[in-house]
Amino acid sequence: MTSPASGSSGTATSTRHDHRVEVAGVEHRFRVAGRDVPAIDHVDLTIEPGEFVTLAGPSGCGKTTLLRLVAGFMRPTAGEVRVGGSPVAGPGPERGVVFQQPTLFPWLTVRRNVELGPKLRGVGSEERRATAERHLELVGLSDVAEHRPYELSGGMQQRCQIARVLAGDPAVVLMDEPFGALDALTRERLQEELLQIWRATGKTILFITHSVDEAVFLGSRVLVMSPRPGRVVLDESAVFGEPGQRVPPEEIRALPAFVALTDRVREAIHQQAPDPT
Repeated sequence: MTSPASGSSGTATSTRHDHRVEVAGVEHRFRVAGRDVPAIDHVDLTIEPGEFVTLAGPSGCGKTTLLRLVAGFMRPTAGEVRVGGSPVAGPGPERGVVFQQPTLFPWLTVRRNVELGPKLRGVGSEERRATAERHLELVGLSDVAEHRPYELSGGMQQRCQIARVLAGDPAVVLMDEPFGALDALTRERLQEELLQIWRATGKTILFITHSVDEAVFLGSRVLVMSPRPGRVVLDESAVFGEPGQRVPPEEIRALPAFVALTDRVREAIHQQAPDPT
């Protein structure tokens, strides 16, 4: 498998969705104990269709808040979030969310979990079964399609959640630390699989992570946010190799450019992290 972060633009073999994500002058404050607590302060951000943007930063910097604003789970205190030129006023089918913990229905089989979105949209049984089978093959779960989620490992459950989101065919996939609870070997394997999925689908992805290595390895572009109130303090391309070159994923971490960018991202986070004393 090759990596889009190693020189490919992430162009899919299928038709790409024309949905640009725009965060314009966004601020968000929470009401806590009778006072306003700023979480995000004047964030301006544009994510082009087909980009894989990773967002890192110290705990409490507003990463997940920003993702929830793009998802439409919350409304910003100030500013505006737009997807495809339209203001985000709530959740929508053009945006799919992969949470840190799999949100699967334990009484449904793996296949029926993946079919659920198309079923709710009124898609016929034959078409939604074909859709589910196609996406289960994409994430390598065809052989466990009739299992229940509790019969799967944590990594397999997370792959099932990714398949379920993709089966809804969103233009934008929002991922909130989806590999954070997995062991190191499973996490690395799923990172490589996610890159392959990105190449195959051309989806726009916003991926939240605490891991510097993960942010640089996955993203075609890496952002770092400051502590609360969160601001974007670093925004760099993470495309490695010459134009058109595809560096195998097992070689990416050894590239001097990868090591150098990892150091810059880590330094940016450490400069922004609050003093523990």
